[in-house]
Amino acid sequence: MSSAEGARLAVLIDADNASASVVKELLEEIAKFGTASVKRAYGDWTTPNLAGWKEHLHRHAIQPIQQFAYTKGKNSTDASLIIDAMDLLYADNVDGFCLVSSDSDFTRLATRLREAGKVVYGLGEQKTPEAFRAACNRFIFFEVLRPPSGSSPEQPKADNAPSLRYTFEQAVAATSRDNGWASLSAVGSYIAKNDPSFDTRLYGSAKLSELVRKQPYLEVKETADASGFTHLAIRLRQ
Repeated sequence: MSSAEGARLAVLIDADNASASVVKELLEEIAKFGTASVKRAYGDWTTPNLAGWKEHLHRHAIQPIQQFAYTKGKNSTDASLIIDAMDLLYADNVDGFCLVSSDSDFTRLATRLREAGKVVYGLGEQKTPEAFRAACNRFIFFEVLRPPSGSSPEQPKADNAPSLRYTFEQAVAATSRDNGWASLSAVGSYIAKNDPSFDTRLYGSAKLSELVRKQPYLEVKETADASGFTHLAIRLRQ
C-alpha cells in the first residue's frame, strides 16, 4: 500500500445518485488521501437529468461512462460501476477506491474491495444507509464539503449529543492508560475504525482537538516531547 500522499485512487461516481454541485469540493477532499488517477462518472448521459454534470466533467477531467437504462426501474449504472471497479481491482494499478454515491447497493462492493486489501472511501449524503457507510474505511458526507450558502454544516440534533458523549467515553475507555489519560491520536484512530462516517465537521469543528475542547465532560492536557512537538491527551472529568 502506498503512503497516503502517493496513493493512487480510482474515483467512481454514480452520477444518477450524486449531486454535481459538490464535485469541486469532493475532489479537493479526495486529494487529501491521494491522487485521483482514475476519474469516471456513470449514468445515462442522453437523459436531461444529468445535464448539470456535463460542464463539471470537462472542467475536472472526469470520464463519462455511458450506460443506458435497458429496463425501467432497474439501475444499470450500478452494475456498470461495479464491473469497472472489479476490473480495476484485478488490474491492481490503484491503491484505493472512492465510491461516490448514497446508494446502499454498493455495500457489497465496498466490502469486497476491502477484503482485497484496498482502502475504500465512500462519499454521499447523510441519508446514506448505515450499511454502506460501515463498509467503507471512511465515509464523508456531502453536507460537510459544501454547506448551504450563509450557514454552517448541519449540526447534530439534540438527541445526538448523548451519542457523541458515548462515542468519546468508549474511545477513552478503550485507549486510556492506567492513569485514565488517552492520547488524542489513539482516540481519533479508535473512533475512525468503529464509525467510518464520524466527522468533526458535522459538529461545527474543523479538527478533533477543537471538538474535544468543547465537551464539558472531557479534560484536555498538552505535553511537549524532546523535539518540542505538542501532544494532546484527554480523560473523562472526575
